[in-house]
Amino acid sequence: MNDQPKRAILALADGTVAYGKAIGLIGTTGGELCFNTSMTGYQEIFTDPSYYGQLMMMTYPHIGNYGASSRDDESREVMISGLIVRSFSHDYSNTMADSSLDKYLINNHVVGITGVDTRMLVRHIRDKGVMNAVISSEEEDAEKLVRKAKEWPLMKGLELATKVTRSEPQTIHSKGKIKVAAIDYGIKQNIINKLTARGCTLRIFPAKASFEEIEEWQADGFFLSNGPGDPNATAEYALETIDGIKNSGKPVFGICLGHQLLALSEGFTVDKMFVGHRGANHPVMNLKTGLVEITTQNHGFAVATESVTKDKADISHINLNDQTVEGLDFKTFDGFSVQYHPEASPGPHDSDALFDEFVKRIHIKKGIEIPQNIENEV
Repeated sequence: MNDQPKRAILALADGTVAYGKAIGLIGTTGGELCFNTSMTGYQEIFTDPSYYGQLMMMTYPHIGNYGASSRDDESREVMISGLIVRSFSHDYSNTMADSSLDKYLINNHVVGITGVDTRMLVRHIRDKGVMNAVISSEEEDAEKLVRKAKEWPLMKGLELATKVTRSEPQTIHSKGKIKVAAIDYGIKQNIINKLTARGCTLRIFPAKASFEEIEEWQADGFFLSNGPGDPNATAEYALETIDGIKNSGKPVFGICLGHQLLALSEGFTVDKMFVGHRGANHPVMNLKTGLVEITTQNHGFAVATESVTKDKADISHINLNDQTVEGLDFKTFDGFSVQYHPEASPGPHDSDALFDEFVKRIHIKKGIEIPQNIENEV
C-alpha cells in the first residue's frame, strides 16, 4: 500500500476540475468520460472492449475491495483509458484474487484517481452531456489539463473496432452440430462462453474480414459482436460484409455495435446519445411478450426510433427509462439484434433466452432437431 499517494487531477473539457489521489500508474491519460452504475464486476467492465479509449467513472463508492483475478477478464487486456472512483481500496478480501486492484491497474498501465465526488460529477454529466476529460498524476497545472481535455479527439467519428479486434481468424470448438461465424468488433469472452455452451463451434473473424473469406468456412449462422467507437465510422468498411451475410439466408444475431451496424445496413439512423447507458440494472421491455428484463448496458450511440420503418424491421425491445430502441426484429432477412448485453458479465441473466433463440433459428434453418436443453450442449 502507498502510504503517501501522489495528488491527481481530473479536468473536464468544460473547465470543471476535481482534485484527488493517484491510483494505478503515475501518468496522464484522457478520453470520453462515462460512468457505470454497477455495484460489482469492475474488472469485467475494465476489460470490456466496448470501453476502449474511455475514462471509466464508477458510481458505486467502494472499488477494489475484492481485488483482481484473471478469471474475471472479458478480453486480453484492460480497455479503459483511465479510472475515477470515490473510495479506492488498496486492501482486498478474496481468496480467489491474484492481486490488489492497484497492482492490476499498474501492470495494465492504467492511470486513475480516487477521492473525488463522483456523485457530483455524474450529476454534472447528466446535466451537461457526455464530454472528454483528462486524468493526470504528473501535471499540476489544471488549466493546461483542461486545454488538453478540449483537444482530445471526440468519440463521434472515431473508428475503434480495428483497435480491439483479432488480427487473424480463430476457431473455438465445441461438440455441437452447428457452426457460427462471429465478427469480432470487440467480442466479450462471455459471449463466446454463451454460444459454445449451446453447442456452437465458433470461427471468430477480424473486423475487416470480407464476406468471401467468411463464407469459405460454410457457417450455419452469423454473429455480429459488440465493440467500441462510432458505428457510423465502422460502417464504412463493415456494411459490405454485412450485406453478404444478410443475403446468405442464414440466421443473424447482433449485439450492441453489431445491432447498430445491422440497423445502418437497413438504412436506419444511429445517433450519439446525450448521455449513454452503462450499468447492470436497466429495465427493458420485450414488446412481443410484455415482459421486462433487467439488463446490462454499455453504449453511447442508439438507433433513432423515427428512422425504423415497418417494412424493414419491428422494434422488439425498448428501454423503460427513456424509451430508446433496445432491439430489432428484421423482416428482409432472418435476423434480430439487441442494443443491450444479454451475456451480462457483470449483470443479471434475464436475457439468456436470446442466445437460445439464435441457436433455435439455426437448427430450424438446417432442418435438424432442436435439443430439449439447448444450453450445456457441449
